[in-house]
Amino acid sequence: MANKTVATALALVAGAAVVVTAPGTAQAQPPGDKDVTAVMFEWNFNSVAKACTDDLGPDGYGYVQVSPPNERVQGPQWWTAYQPVSYRIATRLGDRNAFRNMVDTCHAAGVKVVVDTVINHMANSAGTGTGGSSYSKYNYPGLYSASDMDDCTRDINNYADSWNVHHCELSGLPDLDTGEEYVRRTIAGYMNDLLSLGVDGFRIDAAKHIPPGDLADIKSRLGNPGVYWKQETIGASGEAVQPGQYTGTGDVQEFSYGRDLKRILSGDKLAYLKNFGEAWGYLPSDKAATFVANHDTERHNATLTYKDGANYTLAHVFMLAWPYGSPDVHSGYEFNSDAGGPNNGQVNACYTDGWKCQHAWREIASMVKFRNTAGSSAVTNWWDNGNNAIAFGRGNKAYVAINHESGSLTRTFQTSLPAGTYCDVQSGRPVTVNGSGQFTATLGANTALALHTGATSCTDPGGGNPGETAGASFSVNATTAWGENIYVTGNNSALGNWNPADALKLDPAAYPVWKLDVALPAGTSFAYKFLRKNASGNVTWESGGNRTATVPSSGKTLLSDTWRS
Repeated sequence: MANKTVATALALVAGAAVVVTAPGTAQAQPPGDKDVTAVMFEWNFNSVAKACTDDLGPDGYGYVQVSPPNERVQGPQWWTAYQPVSYRIATRLGDRNAFRNMVDTCHAAGVKVVVDTVINHMANSAGTGTGGSSYSKYNYPGLYSASDMDDCTRDINNYADSWNVHHCELSGLPDLDTGEEYVRRTIAGYMNDLLSLGVDGFRIDAAKHIPPGDLADIKSRLGNPGVYWKQETIGASGEAVQPGQYTGTGDVQEFSYGRDLKRILSGDKLAYLKNFGEAWGYLPSDKAATFVANHDTERHNATLTYKDGANYTLAHVFMLAWPYGSPDVHSGYEFNSDAGGPNNGQVNACYTDGWKCQHAWREIASMVKFRNTAGSSAVTNWWDNGNNAIAFGRGNKAYVAINHESGSLTRTFQTSLPAGTYCDVQSGRPVTVNGSGQFTATLGANTALALHTGATSCTDPGGGNPGETAGASFSVNATTAWGENIYVTGNNSALGNWNPADALKLDPAAYPVWKLDVALPAGTSFAYKFLRKNASGNVTWESGGNRTATVPSSGKTLLSDTWRS
């Protein structure tokens, strides 16, 4: 063991309060009624705080997950966040004060904060960290030295051997000896410091490479040993370390969920999803953290990404409607294999500077309140066409239909909803359910329809966002050829005054649906129309007359259109 005291180690963990209790199995608190987490990958703390106030709280998200806040190696790449140098809160995402302010602001918006926590390893290079700390591989002055690392200083080379997976190095990253008393206390000190700042939970990065007993011991030392706890444990057939070994300390990320959704949406049949979940060999629902994509899987093409357009969007609609696990919604940016967050994590506006803001896409955000309204209600009224159109209810609280066919679907759907008028929160259009629980609707190709008892007025589908900037939320289904983009213009300066050169480009992240939010004064009546530009700048207007809309007294008018050929 290193020749240093616990007090010395905790000098770098300002405000830490280590609570030492007997090691044991600490059960995680369930996420609660609002179990959807927005994962704001590489957003800086000020931008997260603003998103909590503007979007996450009003839309019903229960949690926001932030990228690792502690000092890391320098560099613009995303993976620098997973090479820690010290446990000081000091990165390009913000300092300690910005972090504390973010937690307080999110709490005021009703959103709990989960921190992505890197406790398996340290940085595998040498230099000066983002907070000014000098370090070299196996030596992090005042914190850890070589004697605090596992004795296996070679890369993992046998995933059939649990000792090799737990004690050797992941991609050359120095592996902390989490069986050592000093290391356990130091990690617990860091996590207790975060708890002292108001943090509500932790995602444990690379949990698969830490023995479950070590994690249980570390968690037992926390000031709140029942804190929410979500573990990254990637399972694979034939490997010695499996996700089910980690459910004793908390939730476990179910990677098979996202991989299977990609397979289903990319070529198999939606009808197969009728028993999706534990029947597929997944973790128990109350221990599973689910996702369509995360920062690793999108880069490795293991799951769907925003580049998959409607497949990606419909996968989220299904995940948020289906009662299995606790969902994560990844909200990131245009990426290549190494790209870090644009502007050092500063998000000035969604759909700009490469930020994709998936948490705020209407098709996704509207389903968060759908899920909250459905609660624990069981699946009812399942229907499928044997292929790629499905529909189901959640008791008498909610109902969703998804059409993943290549053509439109018209059908009379049977629900258990009370009679009345509802708002389809996907399109913003009213739907009337009769006394027998039925309604008739047409769904376009690769679209969904979602009704719930918390959204009965389309003037503000899903409940609205208090204090939301007034304006228009444009959404148009338009197919394009390579090099073509869709724009909108209209009869005021904010929309370019009918000048194609000043028209506003829509974002194709959910292709074939193009989106854009535009700020306009409350009460503004306006005309608009969509146009197409090719790579040479040639303009093609959609057919038909001008479209018209009026901004409501608060919030945005939701415009869901289809390109007119």
